[in-house]
Order: sequence, then structure tokens, then C-alpha cells
Amino acid sequence: MVADSETNGKPERPTAPFQTESFRLTRPTIVGPDTPEPPFPVRASGPVQRGFGRGGKDLGCPTANLPDESLPQLQDITTTGVYYGFAQVSPPKDQESAFSAEDAHVLPMAMSIGWNPFYKNERLTAEVHLMHEFKSDFYGYNMKVIVLGYIRPQLDYTSREALIEDIETDKQVALRCLARPEYEKFASDTYFDL
Repeated sequence: MVADSETNGKPERPTAPFQTESFRLTRPTIVGPDTPEPPFPVRASGPVQRGFGRGGKDLGCPTANLPDESLPQLQDITTTGVYYGFAQVSPPKDQESAFSAEDAHVLPMAMSIGWNPFYKNERLTAEVHLMHEFKSDFYGYNMKVIVLGYIRPQLDYTSREALIEDIETDKQVALRCLARPEYEKFASDTYFDL
């Protein structure tokens, strides 16, 4: 299971370092090798769960949470932090008409796996930000993700504005990383419902 340490078989919330101005100024615009390397790609799926409601409302970055049962699928990822890859949301057969064709595409994503130290979460979450503006909610719809690389460690922040700035940088880094040919081809992976 994704964890930095464990107590009694349950992941323990680690202390996260604070994001600093020097960290922000030295962030690379692209990360990782030109081809995914083990443990990537990592695949996970599950019905989209309601989260804390902070992503869209407080941070301007809506997220789709994978259920706790999906976390073991991410066991090859052993470090909390921010990752990049592709994701697809599929509506149940009886609700397909409420979902646009664009909403059903395979989309680039950035995913946070961790405890969100700024908000002092007490449980591990996998929160996926799909880089697309959806026209409606999709709680309960199935989501598949292919995680292809690591962007940065989980950090704590002294302000909401610093967190938002890093999230925006994470999104741009993810898009640049996924534009590389060996990553881009995963958007057509047979894992997704194409």
C-alpha cells in the first residue's frame, strides 16, 4: 500500500516538509526520463468517491477521488506526492446520455497521493485532477487511471496561495511530460474503454 511508514498495518501520516520559495524557483518544467521506467505504468480503477469538497471550491482544482479499495492497486507507488498520467471516466450504461463525448475521452491528469498536510488529513487519499472541464458531476462513475511518472513530494504550505501556485505548476509539468511520444501513446492504451 502507498505509505511512507506504517503502524499496526495502517499507513501513518508522515510529517511533510514545507514548500519554500527556493523550491518554487528551482522546480523543473519537465520531470522523469523520456520513457516510463518501472514501477510505471501503474494502473488503478474504481468508482469516483466524494472527497472533502476542497479541490474545486477552495483551490480551483476539482478532483475525482479513487475509493480506498483502489489504493492497493497503487502499491508499486511507495512515496506520497504528485504524479502524472492519463485517466478516463465512464458513465454507467443507463447514464451515458448525460455524459458528453468529450467527457468520456482519455484525459491527461495530475494525481495527489497522500494526506494533504496543509489540511491535516487523517487518512490517505488518491485525488485525481483530470485536465478537462466537465459539464456535470460524475460521482459513482468508474474511473481508470494509468500513472506514468512522479512530479514531486508531498509538501506542506504556509498559505493557500502557495499551494494553489504549486498545483498550477504541477498541471503544467504533467502536460509537458505527457506530450513526450513514449508517454503520449498511453492515451490509446487498451486499458481504457476506447
